[in-house]
Amino acid sequence: MIAAVDLGSNSFHLIVAQIENGQLQIMDRLKEMVRLGAGLDEDKQLDEVVRQRALDCLSRFGQRLQDLPKGSVRAVGTNTLRQLRDGGRFLQQAQNELGHPIDIIAGREEARLVYLGVAHGLAADEKKRLVVDIGGGSTELIIGKGMKPKERESLFMGCVSYSRKYFPDGSITSQAMKHAIVAGRLEIRPHQGTYNSDYWEKAVGSSGTIRAIRDVIHNAGWSSAGISKKSLKKLRRHLVKAGHCDNLKLEGLSDERRPVFAGGVAVLSAVFKGLDIKRMRVSELALREGLLYELLGSIQHHDVRNRTVDTLISRYGLDKSQGALVAESAIALLQQVAGAWELDQEEFAQLLTWSSKLHEVGLAISHSGFQKHGAYILANADLAGFSRQQQLILSTLVRAHRRKFPINAFAELHEDIRQQTIRLSIILRLAVLLHRGRSHARKPRLNMQADGNDIRVIFPENWLNEHPLTLQEMKQEAEYLGSAGVKLVFG
Repeated sequence: MIAAVDLGSNSFHLIVAQIENGQLQIMDRLKEMVRLGAGLDEDKQLDEVVRQRALDCLSRFGQRLQDLPKGSVRAVGTNTLRQLRDGGRFLQQAQNELGHPIDIIAGREEARLVYLGVAHGLAADEKKRLVVDIGGGSTELIIGKGMKPKERESLFMGCVSYSRKYFPDGSITSQAMKHAIVAGRLEIRPHQGTYNSDYWEKAVGSSGTIRAIRDVIHNAGWSSAGISKKSLKKLRRHLVKAGHCDNLKLEGLSDERRPVFAGGVAVLSAVFKGLDIKRMRVSELALREGLLYELLGSIQHHDVRNRTVDTLISRYGLDKSQGALVAESAIALLQQVAGAWELDQEEFAQLLTWSSKLHEVGLAISHSGFQKHGAYILANADLAGFSRQQQLILSTLVRAHRRKFPINAFAELHEDIRQQTIRLSIILRLAVLLHRGRSHARKPRLNMQADGNDIRVIFPENWLNEHPLTLQEMKQEAEYLGSAGVKLVFG
């Protein structure tokens, strides 16, 4: 059994599936209209009523997931949680209620996962598709072929944010609708050259907003096949004629979606106009199904993050053999201290391996301070498969792998992962030091012991005396770590 949780700006979704013969069988779905985005104020703080509503929902989800083991649940937060600035307080509370970790994912990563979900519900063909997903606070645009997305973008517009901004009291006027659509087209305009109808053969919509629009249009008899440009225009006229969201009596429109429906229609209208869409078919699959298929891939050892790292190695011309040697030594050290340092989860070994392979990525910019350049690249690059926290950990490990130990660089990490990241960085530093000469001669197997901030590294007898440069580097490393409160003893 595996599960996916989507903490959207409008709704929270839970989907539980069973793996049978390598395929997914959906067993349960839960959805609650939390409207997290509506509770975010101008200071990016969350209203207490909305906060509690969200935590109550996650508590109920947690009850459903309480029997699922660690690693079998993937939970992600999207636009609103990307904006929230409360020092991680809500995220920690949310994880406590859910009973599983929650990743905050970037907009383009959200787009990739949306496409993965949608693509699994479409017939296999060679046609290029435009996939559009309208959430509460963001809209994702993806062009792809088969199972592979080619272009991904996340735009800052959604059904909740546009309803709050252009229809704040529920009133729907012709002028407000025009203003909302123009604003949406301005958001889309920089991307028209990539996503307009010249670059794809069919358009597919996903998400609750687009499905609700499809249902209303079908039930009204305005279109029998997906959403047409003409039927969307009829829907806009109907909304303006109704005058207020409370007056919307449309078959297929739920009471909970009614307050944010006008904003969603405006966003989709802007997409239709901006990208010259004539007709859009609608998928029943979306982000949460994408999360399930991603989780299934990880279980079957098809982790997209490995491909992302390999792509970076190729793009920046990294010395692949050097990275592999550092990774091999780092994992050998990790295995010796994993228990003492609470680093025995598989994810820590993965992060250490990836950072080992990428520790020299900053050389593509300059040798001087290349650890800082590398950290910047990894913190800001579009890394498919990585959550924001994983990306920040990777960046921090590369930043701290050489020279003075930058203890302040770990301050941005959440406190529940900070100590482990510091310890991973120490292991990485020692592995890099061991291979600094870039020799492919086999290095000695070190004996490493750890007790809190006290570390002991034992080399084979007389090895350090025969390698004076390494001896001097170990002395320097002891000074670097000592300034950060870590005692390194070696011999």
